[in-house]
Parts: sequence; structure tokens; C-alpha cells
Amino acid sequence: MTKADNKSDVGSAQAQVAALTTRIKEITEHLKASKKDLMARRGLKQMVGQRKKLLKYLEETDFESYKATVSTLGLRK
Repeated sequence: MTKADNKSDVGSAQAQVAALTTRIKEITEHLKASKKDLMARRGLKQMVGQRKKLLKYLEETDFESYKATVSTLGLRK
């Protein structure tokens, strides 16, 4: 995941997946304390869907980069 390690890289699929993963973890922690925050839950679902799409794209175009991204971020699969 050499592309996402660069701080100026925000557009690559790897960097977007890493940023979404960080936000997903933050919102998941928020929802543990605020169970009734439906707008945060909706945003979380949207982010998970976006990350899923990006990972699917990455898997189809550059499988080695996909494997590296998934292992680095500790995602299942």
C-alpha cells in the first residue's frame, strides 16, 4: 500500500479506503454511546457501501494492491 502511505495522495482507491475505514471506526464508536443517532447510522451505512465499492474496484483492477490494502487495514476477506 505504498500509494496510500503518501500524505498528499487522497485520490487513489487505496487512500480512499483507508480514509473511509478511519471514519467508519470513529462513527462505530460514536454509535456505541449514541444508539438512537439514526443520521449517524445512515452515514455509516453509506460509508460502508462506498468502501465496499472501492474494494471491489481495487480487487478487479489491481489484485495485489487489493490484498495489501486489506491486510494493512485489517479488514476481513
